[in-house]
Amino acid sequence: MHHTIEVERLSFAYPDGRRALHNVTLHVAPGEKVALVGPNGAGKSTLLLHLNGILRGEGVVRVAGLEVSDANLGRIRAGVGLVFQNPDDQLFSPTVYDDVAFGPLHMGLDKAVVKVRVAEALAAVEMEAYANRISHHLSIGEKKRISVATVLAMQPEILVLDEPTAGLDPRARRTLINLLRKLDMTMLVSTHDIRMVQELFGRTAIMEAGEIVASGPTEGILCDGTLLAAHGLEIV
Repeated sequence: MHHTIEVERLSFAYPDGRRALHNVTLHVAPGEKVALVGPNGAGKSTLLLHLNGILRGEGVVRVAGLEVSDANLGRIRAGVGLVFQNPDDQLFSPTVYDDVAFGPLHMGLDKAVVKVRVAEALAAVEMEAYANRISHHLSIGEKKRISVATVLAMQPEILVLDEPTAGLDPRARRTLINLLRKLDMTMLVSTHDIRMVQELFGRTAIMEAGEIVASGPTEGILCDGTLLAAHGLEIV
């Protein structure tokens, strides 16, 4: 099967010498929704940042059949919608409309096409009424949904999210989980929210100290209390 995400023996060290990834191999099939769990500092965010070339390590990273390389970066960044943990890293335009339009405009799309893309993306996250609002003034839950809209407007093949429910109150969390459930696309999501993992993700990979230490059907992984306890994870 042609995998949408292929990571083979990926290693990465930061400039200060700290080794963040060691020999990581991970495959995600088309349409599959995979959760990445593990303690802080396990390397989850570092791994996600390799999927659209923000970071480059040793090993092979392929996305939608394209190797992550300088020559392919434009196509890869259009195909991989990466939503950062902190929405303020993603939202920087005067209005919500401008934030969501930024990616499609950057791709060189016609303004009329961009208008349709923005409307569709805002509708997908149920934020149509917010187009003219100032992103900076929104709640964190609203900002998270707009962050998702900014990548949906680029119509990516793959959605990659880093801690999507972090910092959300229960209602905003539930809204975001319902949104992710509706999106019919390949997803790789780093999270501490084990309840969300149970609800949404068919497969779970556990990371610790820069390595994937377990991977399999979510039900089996989350039923293994000994495995979870060994890696500082618990179902609360």
